Amino acid sequence: MLSLLAAFLLVIALPLALLAVIRLLLVPCAVLFELRQRRRSPGPAGCGPYFAEPPLVSVVVPAFREGVVIDNCLQSVLRSDYPRLEVVCVDDGSPDDTFTRMVRIAEAHPGRVTALRQENAGKGAALNTGIATARGDVLILVDADGLFRPDTVVRMLRGFRGPGIGAVCGNDRPVNLDRVQTRLLALISHVGTGLMRRALDVLGCLPIVSGNSGAFRRDVLARTGPLRTDTLGEDLELTWRVHRAGFQVAFAPDALVYAESPSTLRGLWRQRVRWARGLLQVTSMHWTVLGNPRYGRFGLYLLFNAGSQLVAPFAQVAGLVALVALVAVEGTRWLPDGWWVWVVVLGIPLALGLLLLACLLDRALGDLRYLWTVVLWPLYSTLMTFVMLDAVRLELGNAENRWNKLERTGTVSVAEVRDDDGPGS
Repeated sequence: MLSLLAAFLLVIALPLALLAVIRLLLVPCAVLFELRQRRRSPGPAGCGPYFAEPPLVSVVVPAFREGVVIDNCLQSVLRSDYPRLEVVCVDDGSPDDTFTRMVRIAEAHPGRVTALRQENAGKGAALNTGIATARGDVLILVDADGLFRPDTVVRMLRGFRGPGIGAVCGNDRPVNLDRVQTRLLALISHVGTGLMRRALDVLGCLPIVSGNSGAFRRDVLARTGPLRTDTLGEDLELTWRVHRAGFQVAFAPDALVYAESPSTLRGLWRQRVRWARGLLQVTSMHWTVLGNPRYGRFGLYLLFNAGSQLVAPFAQVAGLVALVALVAVEGTRWLPDGWWVWVVVLGIPLALGLLLLACLLDRALGDLRYLWTVVLWPLYSTLMTFVMLDAVRLELGNAENRWNKLERTGTVSVAEVRDDDGPGS
């Protein structure tokens, strides 16, 4: 019994260790991205080398029950220092005053803001309505709680470094830093977004244009077709179609869009389960791409991603069960007895090193003032392990696809995007 449990743990541990090593190998790519970024030219029009002149940009904002935040979102976009800009906002049949607020802003900015309303059909349908109405050559898709800096649009456009770039993913950051949970998320997000997205850009494998901070060329969307309305991962699914159409996705780390992070444990769980279900659905739709040499490094990366995101959580839970059983059978005498050994075994120095590097790359060393929250990082990671299990349960039960959006608070803790004269400030 003892030898079987030990062998089972080893079989699980080796693939998980291999996945961790592969992630570490991505770190030099992130540094390479930064070195290249510093040498890149803003282009003749100041908005990237791909554009000979500033293109018309349409910012499309879908919304459902967003009365608390929609004013701040639209006003932040209108404060952009980019001149050729229009805003198309689409209310998806909200029962609150979301559409009334949209209309009020549209009337105050005729020709710049268009307010539309449709029967409730979901986020993907609302985006399609907005895209069909928009006139821009570049479409920036943003959630209704997204807050732009004045230079966000220009920075996003500079991500289109050449004709092979079909879409650009901006850098989304938490805006509500009034809770322990949101401060932890603000800190560790630098590793998951700022660090990893840089690396995947260099490899040509960036798999996601964030639904809250993404730009697409209209001619590319004409080739991919509209967003799908039958998945919770409409942003992920569209990104994979951009890759399948032969284009790459770039990362624009300086194109900052601030948005609310879940401020409650329940909200965090619901959001991450929704994301996990979206990944399951999109992987099912595009399973032929995984490991397919026709799609080069992107196909190989999706195979790795499926292993690390879909399979690894189940292996981790199985390993945890086996470890508990081994302790019950053998006792704890074989476990390390020094606290410093546990620190090394659990990878704490490595995690802190990656966190510091990520904050350096994101020029966000100020966020290290929340370093005290990392004591909760292991609990967060454990919670995320069980998220995929619940997502699989819901998918097997054919649970309904819903917006399942966060309950907004309207809290804005970042001074550079705060409208002190507007609601929610």
